[in-house]
Amino acid sequence: MLAVQDIHTYYALSHILFGVSLQVERGEIVCILGRNGAGKTTTMRSIMGLNPPRKGRVIFKGEDITRMPVYKIAHMGMGFVPDDRRIFPDLTVGENLEIAAKGGSKKSRWDKEKVYQLFPALKAIDSRKGGFCSGGEQQMLSIARALMGNPDFLLLDEPTEGLAPLVVRELMDQIGRLREEGISILMAEQNVKSALNLADRVYLIDRGQIRFQGSVKELNENEEIRKKYLLV
Repeated sequence: MLAVQDIHTYYALSHILFGVSLQVERGEIVCILGRNGAGKTTTMRSIMGLNPPRKGRVIFKGEDITRMPVYKIAHMGMGFVPDDRRIFPDLTVGENLEIAAKGGSKKSRWDKEKVYQLFPALKAIDSRKGGFCSGGEQQMLSIARALMGNPDFLLLDEPTEGLAPLVVRELMDQIGRLREEGISILMAEQNVKSALNLADRVYLIDRGQIRFQGSVKELNENEEIRKKYLLV
């Protein structure tokens, strides 16, 4: 589904990613773990074309999308949920969803009704303006809005950041249900426990380089790696 091959990404003259490579197979949830500032968000933005890498390639569904415009990448079926959510605060929950609606195949079509089945809390606040929603409601809305574009692949950047533990558990359950709907997911997270409960495989990034890749079991068994790169 996705193959990131030896990408190097810069912000102006600052070299941020150093040869990052990873892959996501169809139907997987793969997590990128790392401390704040390790390069997780830059990796996600590089894949989505918001900060294209200067070197390396990003392959999506067998096609090189490294320097493809963002709207074309979205049209191919990739959705992006940024860490700052980016909802429209002056629009209602329902309006936020409606402006993101995109036609798709009957098999994979997401509409407001199906989104509200996944996030019933949003249906109850359909007429509430986004700016008056709680942090958890805004995060659900951000994911729901991405689903309205009918993606088959989602990039989720720090979806649990700033949320209460009870909300985190509910949100992670809902993200797990997306896999059952056939959506592949690459998720960047600092919440290690929640991420490992959901992930099929993990990548650990630090200072713009992948330091570990493997299964959840392999990471749990590698105490040295966890202490070196995950503990604060």
